[in-house]
Amino acid sequence: MSTSHEIATVPPGGRIPIARMRHVYRLDEVEKRLGKLPEREHEHLRHTYERMLEKGPERFQVKPSGLPAMHHLYDELPNFGEVLDDVKRQLALCEDSRDALEITPMLLLGPPGVGKTHFAREVAKLLGTGMGFMSMGSLTAGWVLSGASSQWKGARPGKVFETLVDGNYANPVMVVDEIDKARGEHAYDPLGALYSLLEHDTAGAFTDEFAEVPIDASQVIWVATANDERAIPEPILNRMNVYEVQMPDAAAARAIAGRLYASIRAAHDWGQRFDPEPSDEVLDRLADMAPREMRRAWMTAFGNARLDGRGTVQARDLPAPAGRRSAIGFMH
Repeated sequence: MSTSHEIATVPPGGRIPIARMRHVYRLDEVEKRLGKLPEREHEHLRHTYERMLEKGPERFQVKPSGLPAMHHLYDELPNFGEVLDDVKRQLALCEDSRDALEITPMLLLGPPGVGKTHFAREVAKLLGTGMGFMSMGSLTAGWVLSGASSQWKGARPGKVFETLVDGNYANPVMVVDEIDKARGEHAYDPLGALYSLLEHDTAGAFTDEFAEVPIDASQVIWVATANDERAIPEPILNRMNVYEVQMPDAAAARAIAGRLYASIRAAHDWGQRFDPEPSDEVLDRLADMAPREMRRAWMTAFGNARLDGRGTVQARDLPAPAGRRSAIGFMH
């Protein structure tokens, strides 16, 4: 359904990468739907169609102008080496060619706090294509992908539709967080839309249940996260590259903690009051934490050290390990 043409843009560096414009829906389809709406009814749907007509159907279909620097991601996410290698291979295939960016849908399996969602956000930054995020663990997950029929009270479009229509890109990164929690007690299968969305051919004419206008979602880059693959239907698994992500080993965890210390210190004016590097004792303590917990632990430690008038973070400044949290309340 989509058409495309190329435009040249001049970035600050002076190079001229070729950006492709792609139609993600047809204006005549939107006009037809709008014309059939009864007067003074379905105001939200009417507003949606009017917004689509006003914004127009063209979106940027972008890709890095060359193979992007990825060494910092290998440093920041040492336990994602296999995934990064695969992304790099797929980027290399479309480098210096007219081919569109094509990334096989990926599923990141691993324990909570291992950095799966952070990795997905970093991939979106790396590719520069924008990002949509949906948590399948929420109560409204049944409609989050495909939208709800406009006949329902409070109905609205799904996240795929919103990201493509309201965003600037035809190939955003769509993060499906906690996909293994989506099935739950929903009478409606919240993953049903993924069967077609993960297939390139059928994704080209994806129809949101609210707007009922075909949308080209064939260029979307899918990243799903999960703790347990057993709760994910086999047809979904078969459409994705599945990666088992382990917690970083002690050396890698220390390195992650050290980089976090440096980045937090550099990002705040108050950071200059603290030592350029943390002590080995503190890094050893941080290495026992999941990457997701490290930032909160550093902020607690910085605050405690500052309250004590010190520029050196000590092990005692860190929060108590999980399971040994201080009680809040009255002492008896």
